[in-house]
Amino acid sequence: MAARHFTKTEARAAAQAATRQFSARSAGQILESVRANTRDSEAFDIFLSHAIADAELVLGVKQLLEQQGATVYVDWSHDPQLDRSKVNTETAALLRQRMRQSKSLIYLATDAATTSKWMPWELGFFDGFRSNGVAIMPLLDRETDGFAGQEYLGLYPRVTKDNYRNSAASDVFVEGLGRWTTLKSFRAGTPNWQSYTNP
Repeated sequence: MAARHFTKTEARAAAQAATRQFSARSAGQILESVRANTRDSEAFDIFLSHAIADAELVLGVKQLLEQQGATVYVDWSHDPQLDRSKVNTETAALLRQRMRQSKSLIYLATDAATTSKWMPWELGFFDGFRSNGVAIMPLLDRETDGFAGQEYLGLYPRVTKDNYRNSAASDVFVEGLGRWTTLKSFRAGTPNWQSYTNP
């Protein structure tokens, strides 16, 4: 079976489930409520790089990653005081701190990501100090759709869903450039990369 991508429908369904769990609060309100529990010294498995315009999708992806056992940093959830509409030194300093507190970065590739002021900078910064800890997570309309994205995104492995060879067991993987690992290994900051072999 070929690797499958996560879909916008999956992310929206996870966001709606989280929203129902917290009654009438919006996706943004739920994410902002997380801030009260965040400490400056807290470590995160994943820094989720995303476009602010994708609030519902971001909440859904955060839920999907947390269902995999990950702790996920989302800037406007943990640090709502940030003004993401402006590029300034204070915001950059706090984002650098949060990236250093994270074991990996997942770049949420959506239509809105192409217009983000911050996402390319976050990707470059994280790649500069932990190059083995960056992955791209395309959110597509159908899980079997191909993903091209901006040219530089092809340098990084992608988050996918697949089954293990000769098994019905499925998992979430980070794969690309002739190698793969599980999301669990990747998010721990010590990916156990495996090479693809011929059957």
